[in-house]
Amino acid sequence: MTAAYDYEALGLVAGLEIHQQLDTATKLFCNCPTTLREPEEATHQFTRYLHPTRSELGELDDAAVEESKVEREFTYLAYDTTCLVEADDEPPHRLDEEALETVLEIAQLMDMTPVDQANVMRKIVVDGSNTSGFQRSTLVATGGAIETSDGPVSIEDMMLEEESAQRVEETDDGVVYSLDRLGIPLVEIGTGPDIRSPEQAQEAAERIGMLLRSTGKVKRGLGTIRQDVNVSIADGARVEIKGVQSLDDIADIVRTEVGRQAELVEIRDELEARDGAVDEPQDVTAVFEGTDSGVIAGALNDGGSVFGVRLEGFDGLVGREIAPDRRLGTEFSDHAKRHGAGGIFHTDELPAYGVTDDEVAALRDAVDASPDDAVAIVAADTEIASSAIDAVTERARTALEGVPEETRGANQDGTTRYLRPLPGAARMYPETDVPPVEPDPSDVPVPELLTEKVERYQADFDLDAGLAEQVAYGRRMPLFESVVEDGIDPTFAATTLESTLTELRRDDVPVENLTSGHLEQVFGMADGGDLAREGVPDLLSALAAEPDRDAATVAEEAGLGSAAEDDVREAVLEVVERNEAQVEAEGMAAFSGLMGECMGALRGKADGDLVSQILREEIQKRA
Repeated sequence: MTAAYDYEALGLVAGLEIHQQLDTATKLFCNCPTTLREPEEATHQFTRYLHPTRSELGELDDAAVEESKVEREFTYLAYDTTCLVEADDEPPHRLDEEALETVLEIAQLMDMTPVDQANVMRKIVVDGSNTSGFQRSTLVATGGAIETSDGPVSIEDMMLEEESAQRVEETDDGVVYSLDRLGIPLVEIGTGPDIRSPEQAQEAAERIGMLLRSTGKVKRGLGTIRQDVNVSIADGARVEIKGVQSLDDIADIVRTEVGRQAELVEIRDELEARDGAVDEPQDVTAVFEGTDSGVIAGALNDGGSVFGVRLEGFDGLVGREIAPDRRLGTEFSDHAKRHGAGGIFHTDELPAYGVTDDEVAALRDAVDASPDDAVAIVAADTEIASSAIDAVTERARTALEGVPEETRGANQDGTTRYLRPLPGAARMYPETDVPPVEPDPSDVPVPELLTEKVERYQADFDLDAGLAEQVAYGRRMPLFESVVEDGIDPTFAATTLESTLTELRRDDVPVENLTSGHLEQVFGMADGGDLAREGVPDLLSALAAEPDRDAATVAEEAGLGSAAEDDVREAVLEVVERNEAQVEAEGMAAFSGLMGECMGALRGKADGDLVSQILREEIQKRA
């Protein structure tokens, strides 16, 4: 529904916020490791209730206030590596130096200017994702730019932050979080509002992603990078879309948001033409006494209530689609859900869900609705229903004005949902427990770009273009450079890291269990003649199954040691003699078939080049 939009005519303006975890040894404000754990590994847990605090000027942030309206219990899973800082029972330590140095490297790649003094700030967050009720954030650099095919995109600021706790599950009482992720260093990169098309937004995000990976010091994998997208059109409003997980989704997210805002503007214009208005909510419980609607009856049987609101001039508009499979009524429902209700019903979709024609007519009479009006209702616990219908009423009133400024969450299908109001300045205030630092970029090297690495790998290591790009952009690029520097053959290292591991993964080998240490050991054994290259896949498979064991021990027990040349010759000779008639008849034409038989007989214990050399010699003797 958005394909035909003229983005220039609509006045599309977009910007990005890229959040990338850094691959440091320890967390940003403590000495705990940055390794993720499984919830089943938790050794203990504790619970908290969080409430918003006022800024230095005595102000409360609107987003935090709305979040706190729903009383929830937050449970935190802790581990044998969890410290008092993570539990908010001890003040934070000094800013991690490795994280600061990495951010300064990134800043140089984007031509940014470091600040003279970096001061840690507290950003209020009361959704439970931080045990303290705030996230610590530090401005490190400003004023950079990246290039795209549609022109430069400015980089306004670069922040060094602590990652939030990882949401595990929602319960009847609240939310369960895991503390393994809390405190991992996170760089946040904010662009200027310079993006004018969905395609440019995606290209800018891809460019920033490439620059981040060029450092070789960022974490890789699902959840380690998140993109927030700010989108507005001329007649709309700035909307921040949180949590876009994949770079490939950014263009679709922007297209869909432009379409949503354009539709909301059209609804505003239609409501203006109809003299639309929104009444005050009313208790309409009596309308549904004895109802057959399971949802409504369930609420009433539990002592709850039904509240409704007349939406003057809204008939046909509440059910109007504003994004794929999402309607204006869906927007209302999102607000009701934020206040604990399961959602809403509205007259554009009724009768349905067990609500009859007679009940719809009675509902309209109860709120004095005309045929041009719509009615929205919420059925839930009385307190929840009252709060939820108030939220729906407020959202309906903003529909009269057009597009509300707000923070929305990205859905997997490219649509978005309401989360909370946009945060304001009251959200930030100084952190007095962490001393400021003075960033010094003079000793920080400028990383080589991944595009430059691809060219160097081709020129210096004679890798073909495809393999060079795979290695440069792969998550094991730092390991490749390390082992090559130690003398490992580049082609062998690259093929093992990209091709061999990929093939093993396709064969359901748990290659994610293989650490850099495992791979370094295997490379060392192959380079030292203790392991034939042909035995590398078997050894990696065995190590993946038993990652706590030593590579040399596993190789010995699996019989994967490199065979001596005399043993190789003996095995080759046995194969040739067994196929002597074929050798005499075909000569070197028999080589290909016998080579496979020889390698099978040696079971990965011999290098292919050595086997080939000896086999050729033996065939030539008999040809």
